[in-house]
Amino acid sequence: MRAERCEPILPSRNLDETRTFYGQLGFTPWFRGRGGWDYEIVSRGHLVVHFFTEAQLAPGENDAGCYWRVKDADRFYEECAALNLGAEGIPRLTAPVDQPWGMREFTLVDPSGNLVRIGHDLGDAYVPKDS
Repeated sequence: MRAERCEPILPSRNLDETRTFYGQLGFTPWFRGRGGWDYEIVSRGHLVVHFFTEAQLAPGENDAGCYWRVKDADRFYEECAALNLGAEGIPRLTAPVDQPWGMREFTLVDPSGNLVRIGHDLGDAYVPKDS
């Protein structure tokens, strides 16, 4: 059986800025549009994200986002934390938290205001603290 996956398509106010930001997180360019087609695809292992240009995008009003399920959210967070992003503003990064739905996750907001939730499954043994 062929593997299936979902690849989000997110807006970018500036593809060069977006490529640089995600490059600092270990993503490599996979595809770049040519001939006036402002489109880019970046990848890091099984994580693949598409971006299209929306030059008039107001990052503080962007409602786009996606979820990345990773093997180790804490390790991924440490890589993101190396960018020294604040916990407020755009871009920003929040610390990992164990969620009541059994995921350990954090959020990353990129320079275009895209909200990326990143997490890993805590497993069947996880019991929320309020239980």
